Amino acid sequence: MANVEHFPNLVAAEIPIAGQQEVLAAFDHSVIGTLDLVDETGIEAALATAYRLFRNRDAWLTPAQRIEILKKAARIMADQAEELALEAAREGGKPLKDSRVEVARAIDGMHICIETLRTRGGEEIPMGVNAASLNRLAFTRYEPIGVVVAFSAFNHPLNLIVHQVGPAVASGCPVIVKPATDTPLSCFRFIRILRQAGLPDAWAQALLTKDHKVSARLVADERVGFFSFIGSAGVGWWLRSQLAAGTRCALEHGGVAPVIVAADADLEDAIPLLAKGGFYHAGQVCVSVQRIFAHEDIARQLANRIAEQGKTMSVGDPTSAETDIGPLIRPPETDRIHEWVTEAVEAGAELLSGGSKISDNCYPATVLYDPPADTRVSTHEVFGPVICVYPYKDMDAAIERANALPYAFQAAVFSRGLDTALRAYRRLDASAVMVNDFTAFRVDWMPFAGLRQSGMGVGGIPHTMADMQIEKMLVLRTGEL
Repeated sequence: MANVEHFPNLVAAEIPIAGQQEVLAAFDHSVIGTLDLVDETGIEAALATAYRLFRNRDAWLTPAQRIEILKKAARIMADQAEELALEAAREGGKPLKDSRVEVARAIDGMHICIETLRTRGGEEIPMGVNAASLNRLAFTRYEPIGVVVAFSAFNHPLNLIVHQVGPAVASGCPVIVKPATDTPLSCFRFIRILRQAGLPDAWAQALLTKDHKVSARLVADERVGFFSFIGSAGVGWWLRSQLAAGTRCALEHGGVAPVIVAADADLEDAIPLLAKGGFYHAGQVCVSVQRIFAHEDIARQLANRIAEQGKTMSVGDPTSAETDIGPLIRPPETDRIHEWVTEAVEAGAELLSGGSKISDNCYPATVLYDPPADTRVSTHEVFGPVICVYPYKDMDAAIERANALPYAFQAAVFSRGLDTALRAYRRLDASAVMVNDFTAFRVDWMPFAGLRQSGMGVGGIPHTMADMQIEKMLVLRTGEL
């Protein structure tokens, strides 16, 4: 355990330690860090600290102070970018080339927080337009909603934290963040950077709980103003049911992203995008390309060429700059994915690539041709490097199949025809439809929303900031108007 860094909890109070947890590298399971755990006493201390801060309006940070802290934090992140990328790759398994992109996005996310804080303001409400509103002036301003509690996922261990904590800080909300237990180190590093940038400790606290019961107690407390959750649907919906009356929330779950590929699609353009969208981060992305419905004239060619592209992708150590596909987050996930693929093949799917474990935690780029509609790879989020291609004759029938699941997030259509693309756009159940691009496209200022069982509310930094604030109106009555 030499040279293994220990991370104490980042609760802004003296609390007893409820145990320790080792953090393992996703690729080789070596110990890369240890963290203190908190129990009910620690949860109470964090909540009491945050709530006391929120109730003391004289202690609120001004917008100018928040902007300066965020700017300085972004500069520190830029100075440490390579280290942050390497450590994120090590703990989460996303290849270094992609982790570098994640860090760049996280830094840009800090600037988006600043830009939103500078440019988003209230509005004037029309008055003096009838007898009841004479002699009045009304306008709105934004105030923080209260204490924010954020639970995050493992697959983007830095950028997801920035999407939750950055808007809270920018909005003026004290925030308590619990990262994923598999990938907490990037979160703790980020909170330390915020504090180094001048954010008082009580404004951003990070912790890991000793068990799910303690986590649920944190979420359910009536002092929580807003709950931000990124993770599995089962956990997210259950935690929502535990919220106190009045607590608002946003939930981001997964999807089973559909793609419609028309007969006139430009395959030279589409195939690299679809392969990247399905195999990026070993498919551990909530809007990863999973179900491709391709016209029967080109479906076989499309599937074979995606499979060939997948075979060229290097699978292995995520800290190597040459790796394209890293490990799954833990060995049981590799076993589950293999079980689903095997089930589909035994039910009649044709295996075009992959389909067997490389190691306990690595799985190759896998393409299945026409798996039955009732197999799990067709009905549930794989969250692994698996792409399914289904031939169709009629596009509307394919869209009906795409819409048949209880999940709806982002979708895509590939076609050279404007009418075809717009027809798919209008008929696909999705919060966003990409035309001639993969389902995993995202920039951090756009709305990002799971529908139905895929989530609740709208992500994206400006939209999250809106969730974390209230629009408060002032009405002035004066005879001078």
